[in-house]
Amino acid sequence: MNETAALHAFAGYGIELEYMIVDRQTLSVYPIADELLRRAAGTQTAEVARGEFDWTNELVLHLVEIKNHRPVSGLEPLPAAFQNEVDAINRLLDPMGARLMPGAMHPWMDPRTETRLWPHQHAAIYLAYDRIFDCRQHGQANLQSMQLNLPFAGDAEFAALHAAIRLVLPIIPAIAASSPFADGEDTGFLDFRMEAYRANSLKVPSIIGQVIPETVASRAGYETAILAPMYRDIAPLDPAGVLCHEWLNTRGAAARFDRCAIEIRVIDVQECPLADLAVAALIVAAVRAVYDARWAPLSEQQEIGVEALARIMRACNREAERAPIEHDAYLRLFGFPGRRCEARELWSHLAESMPSGQRERWHAPLQAILRQGPLARRILKAVGQEVAKDRLREVYGALCDCLEQGRMFLG
Repeated sequence: MNETAALHAFAGYGIELEYMIVDRQTLSVYPIADELLRRAAGTQTAEVARGEFDWTNELVLHLVEIKNHRPVSGLEPLPAAFQNEVDAINRLLDPMGARLMPGAMHPWMDPRTETRLWPHQHAAIYLAYDRIFDCRQHGQANLQSMQLNLPFAGDAEFAALHAAIRLVLPIIPAIAASSPFADGEDTGFLDFRMEAYRANSLKVPSIIGQVIPETVASRAGYETAILAPMYRDIAPLDPAGVLCHEWLNTRGAAARFDRCAIEIRVIDVQECPLADLAVAALIVAAVRAVYDARWAPLSEQQEIGVEALARIMRACNREAERAPIEHDAYLRLFGFPGRRCEARELWSHLAESMPSGQRERWHAPLQAILRQGPLARRILKAVGQEVAKDRLREVYGALCDCLEQGRMFLG
C-alpha cells in the first residue's frame, strides 16, 4: 500500500507465518529453503507468488515464510487458506526428506554450528547484519513468529492505532508463548523467543529499545524519536547504508510507512494456522476496543511509560498466562474490574470485547488456549519433568503432525 491507497484502521489484515524446515526423521533443522523455493518456482528465487499468497525466504536457510499477498477484509477465511499453503509446502518437502515444524524456537538447534544464512538475493543485507550483530545466536537464527499487520490512514489513525497496540503488546506472550525449550533444555521461560529476541541487537540498542515502542503522536514524531536515532547509531557500523531502512527497527510493533501499516512482531507461531488466526483475532479485538476508546481516552493511553509496559512483558515472557499484573493504572485502561490479576484473567476479560459472531467463530481454539494455557504450557506438560532429546523429538513430532493435520495440540 502507498499513501494514496492506504486502508483505514481495521479495514484489512496482513498475516505472515514463519515455519522451520526440519529433517523428516531426526527433526533437526534442515537448511534447504532455497531448494524448496527453487522447486516451487522452477528457478532460483526469494519469493514464490501463489495467487493470494507468497512464500518467501528469511534470514536463515531453515526457515520459510507464508503470507497473504494483499490485505484481507476479515480473518475468518485464512485458517483454511494458510493450511492449504502448508500442505503444498509439505508435499514439496516430502521427497526431500523434510517437513515443516511449528513453534517459535527449535528445541535443540545449536545456532553456533547449524546457522546457514540465505546466500542468494539480498544476501548483502544478511551479511551486513551478521557482521554487525552476529546472527549465530538464538535471538537471530532460531526465531519463528506470526506477524500481524494492521493498516492506518493518516496521522490521527496512526497515533490511535500505535497507542492501542502498544498497550496490548506486553500481554501477548500470555496467550501466544510457544517457545519453552532451547539447547535441549527447559529455559525457565514460556516465551524464550521473546527473551532472546530482546537481546539480539544490543550492540545498537536504539534498534530495539525495550521492545515496547515509545509513545508517538504522528509520523514525523515517530521518525524523530525512533527512526532517526537508529539510523544515526548504525551509521558508523554500516557506512554504506545497507541497513538504513525502516525495517531495521525491531521493536515489538514497528511502523511500516512504506505500506501504511503497523507490524506486530511479538506473537510466537502456533501449532497450526487455526490456532494462529484465533490468537490474531483475539489480539485484533483487544486492540480495536482500546483504539475505540472503550475504556479510556487516547490521552490516558499514551501516558503510561515504556518501562512499566516492559516489566509486564518480561513477566509474561517468563510465566505467560500466570504472570501477575499489579499495575492498576494499566488494568484500568482495559476496564478490568480489579487492581491486580493474572494475565489469563485479563485476557478472559478482553475476550468479552469480541463481537458475538467472532466469539462463536473462534470459540474452540480460544477456549483451549484460555483454559489450558498457551502452546508453551501444553508442550511443557507433554514433555514432563524429565527433559530428554528423545522425548522432545516425540513431542515436537506430534506438533509437526498437528501442523500437517491442521489441528490443535492439546498435550
